Amino acid sequence: MHTPLLGVGRTRGTQLAVTEPRSITTAPEHVVLPPPTGEFQPPSSHDRADRIATAIVTLVPVVALAVAVPLAWGHVLYFYDVVVFALCYVPTGLGITVGYHRLLTHKAFKTTPAIRAIFTVLGAMAIEGPPIEWVANHRKHHTYSDEDGDPHSPHVNFAGGLTGSLRGLWHAHLGWVFGGGMANEARYAPDLLADPVVRFVDRTFVVWVLSGLAIPSALGWAISGGTIDGALTGLLWGGAVRVMVLHHVTFSINSLCHFFGNRDFETTDHSTNLAWLAPLSFGESWHNNHHAFPRSAVHGLGRWQIDLSALVIGGLAKVGLAWDLVVVSPERQDGRRCSG
Repeated sequence: MHTPLLGVGRTRGTQLAVTEPRSITTAPEHVVLPPPTGEFQPPSSHDRADRIATAIVTLVPVVALAVAVPLAWGHVLYFYDVVVFALCYVPTGLGITVGYHRLLTHKAFKTTPAIRAIFTVLGAMAIEGPPIEWVANHRKHHTYSDEDGDPHSPHVNFAGGLTGSLRGLWHAHLGWVFGGGMANEARYAPDLLADPVVRFVDRTFVVWVLSGLAIPSALGWAISGGTIDGALTGLLWGGAVRVMVLHHVTFSINSLCHFFGNRDFETTDHSTNLAWLAPLSFGESWHNNHHAFPRSAVHGLGRWQIDLSALVIGGLAKVGLAWDLVVVSPERQDGRRCSG
């Protein structure tokens, strides 16, 4: 019997949400399977509101981009809009990659409560969901990667061929977000439910969402010399467009990085490395590397594999703000490399 999450909530050295190798099971046609007991977050009176909020947060940035492109084409894109976009994209992106993912989900390093709070808040400002929900879903993904139970596999329960592939990619990229059935937080993230820092950010998630939209507006206002136009375009590019781009970069890890690309290491799933996505994803698209060694603080294990998140973690370590980094030895890497 498959036993996920061995060791969750224990002490140093455990691997969260990582299981022993197992075969990939892909149903020949789309089949709705009953959920395993305790796998999903219990129903709540807020479920309907959550789905509406998800739709708004996901779709409004797309509409904003539809507005932004004609403006940029008509030379209404100013230099300070690009600056605001970058100033908001990089920190919130690192909030997801360093904070939500490598720190909270996989415990790839340890840090101070203040640094943990900063990265968790930045992750919340990315508007990809409250931290505990995000972590629970991602740990479940690793537990059942490309098997029944994986929240966003493009392979499981989808028939082959072009139509089946496109349906699977849609599900992995975005469709699963609207399907409900979020991972049970008590099962997959008990350590974070007991973490007062993360619980505080989780409970005040809406505050950080609003802050993540107010800050680019304020930056646009300040950089443009205090103009209303600057505040509005700052909100557009540093708020809505930034959220949309970051969302779809993250979603592409779930979809494209289980479908296209190269594999350096043997894993029991379809995870791949996608080089062109690495700069935008701050190293997250070295996804096959990550699935081979989930707790590694570094995802870009190759010499030329760009991994900004790893550089940030390494920088924190050099100044004493991060320690106990999980490092994968060359010998371990060689033992998992694909042959040929």
